[in-house]
Amino acid sequence: MNGASREALAAARERFDALTDNTSVDAAKLADELAAVTALLDREVSLRRVLTDPAQPGEAKAELAQRLLSGQVGGEAVDLVAGMVRSRWSRSRDLADAVEELASSADLVAAQRVGTLDDVEDELFRFGRIIASSSELRSALADRRASGTAKAGLVRELLGGRADRVTERLVVRLVTQPRGRSLEAGLDELSKLAAARRDRMVAVVTSAVPLSDRQKERLGAALASVYGHTVHLNLDVDPEVLGGVEVRIGDEVINGTIADRLEEASRRMAG
Repeated sequence: MNGASREALAAARERFDALTDNTSVDAAKLADELAAVTALLDREVSLRRVLTDPAQPGEAKAELAQRLLSGQVGGEAVDLVAGMVRSRWSRSRDLADAVEELASSADLVAAQRVGTLDDVEDELFRFGRIIASSSELRSALADRRASGTAKAGLVRELLGGRADRVTERLVVRLVTQPRGRSLEAGLDELSKLAAARRDRMVAVVTSAVPLSDRQKERLGAALASVYGHTVHLNLDVDPEVLGGVEVRIGDEVINGTIADRLEEASRRMAG
């Protein structure tokens, strides 16, 4: 993607991350619903063009998306797609590509929540190597004459019980909805998404009073130094914290003042 589409995708990713940082959102369900929207946009080219028509007001396009999707998919998916069509896209197909990326990302979020994202990334890579080394398997999974059901069954036979459920879901979706890509290209895209998701860390920060912009900047920089990654901050206020902060990253909790506890964590990591 380039130009307007790249900016629209970046905005969509931010909204997606904000939504899925809330663990009450069913990421696997969201993935299925966004995949269904992708299939709709692929089938209905005229609809895709209307939703990306630069001559139409963004709010009118959002209202159309909401009318069409409400009752068909959940509210989170409707809101995401409505937000996306408010943006400007360079090509109508870019919208469908972006919705598909968010569908795959939602499955990866599901894996991240249960601690299997590293396994999924490794399994996608290894499956790609298997495909590259077996022309017979590649032909079977890429055969346009074979039904989606047959190809999905073959993937489940190959991966069932041997790979993470999210890996299986992603590969099944790829072989049944290739969208003009080779298997190798599709698996490479999924591997890159998994790697990007693995590198994104989220810290839930609870403080007695709202943090200033300067405090947030210093806290983010300190956490990035400790963990070696940029850390996204989800901020909450709880007076019972009594002047300190609680920082939760995954299963790890850092309690105490910002300065004291982060300095201790930095010394521990350095040692």
